[in-house]
Amino acid sequence: MANSWFPKWRLRQGNLDGAIVAPDERLPLGQTMVMGLQHTVAMFGATVLMPLLMGFDANIAILMSGIGTLLFFLVVGGRVPSYLGSSASFVGLVIAVTGYSGQGANPNIALALGGIIACGAVYMLIGFVVMAIGTLWIEKLMPPVVTGAVVMAIGLNLAPIAIHSVSASSFDSWMAVVTVLCIGAVAVFTRGLVQKLLLLLGLVAAYAIYVVVTNGLGLGKPVDFSIISQAAWFGLPTLTTPTFNTHAMLLIAPVAVILVAENLGHIKAVAGMTGKNLDPYMGRAFVGDGLATMLSGAVGSSGVTTYAENIGVMAVTKIYSTLIFVAAAAVAIVLGFSPKFGAVIHTIPGPVLGGASIVVFGLIAVSGARIWLQNKVDLNENGNLIMVAVTLVLGAGNFSLTLGGFTLGGIGTATFGAILLNALLKNRRLTKTGTEAA
Repeated sequence: MANSWFPKWRLRQGNLDGAIVAPDERLPLGQTMVMGLQHTVAMFGATVLMPLLMGFDANIAILMSGIGTLLFFLVVGGRVPSYLGSSASFVGLVIAVTGYSGQGANPNIALALGGIIACGAVYMLIGFVVMAIGTLWIEKLMPPVVTGAVVMAIGLNLAPIAIHSVSASSFDSWMAVVTVLCIGAVAVFTRGLVQKLLLLLGLVAAYAIYVVVTNGLGLGKPVDFSIISQAAWFGLPTLTTPTFNTHAMLLIAPVAVILVAENLGHIKAVAGMTGKNLDPYMGRAFVGDGLATMLSGAVGSSGVTTYAENIGVMAVTKIYSTLIFVAAAAVAIVLGFSPKFGAVIHTIPGPVLGGASIVVFGLIAVSGARIWLQNKVDLNENGNLIMVAVTLVLGAGNFSLTLGGFTLGGIGTATFGAILLNALLKNRRLTKTGTEAA
């Protein structure tokens, strides 16, 4: 562990020629701001989309992503490069708890906020335990086969919500198809940073097509742009006071398990790319993310997590300076204080948003399979096979268990079921000497 809380960032200048800029190095101010803006854009698509899928206000979500990133930076002492944005792991449970219809503002946000704060508290507690005893117990409790199954179950659980949101009319369904094709085209036919922005740019393209078809050709419900002209350039976002409901808190708190897995994978990935051992800061990272999630929930926004999109930008640029994320956070905070920006976001048509959600929920499911592939999980092993099979059906079928007055929904049963089944069915072989081997 370093002697000082913050590193002494060394200045890197000149032509880097693809050289790695380490977390404890810095670029000149102008380059730092430009790179920070790029990271803001990289996280933008998902950080805006996830709150909209839950009925949260986009302005407060962007604002809290910036503030959360700064808080994370302070807690880890500026030693772990990371941007915190709205987590997709909350979407299913927030919708389940609030009964959100998928259109407009969510009238029951306060109910979800108490659960988000509880999740952050659990996450922070795990961080303190990791600071005391390390991460080995997490890796034993939640190996890749478990985290992959849970992540995939979350994506499958959300699938009916996405389909229902675009099934009101034939026109809505076809516009959802157009949105999927736009996002797919950006993902396949572009390269570099543009490709990293597939959600954002695909959404913009589908939005433009929708405007032409509705406002121009008179088909479907036209977009009302008057709210943009009426909105101020700068102003305070809408804050919401949380409600602490025991059922909602118990239902959403287990998302901490997924956030731990995401953050653990993020730090391991960055450590591998930079060649630096970041394990000593793992506990601090969990605490920082947990605090940011609690703060976000306390004012009316979604829980946050480390962003894979930003790992992609770092991998492409080979620039890992943590000061870049301070610049990115500053840009996000400025956007968060712009009601006009929020008004633009709220004009996104429901069918376009629904089409994007089909892609996002599908990507969540596929990312579970990616975890298995990257970690070479053996699904020929019967214990793994049974655990995965049961977990996916519990999640996709939204299997619920009721105990007293508490009901555990599909994502909850899938998460706890995966952990318990893995512990019970894990194949252990006895060696010839009688010792147990995993």
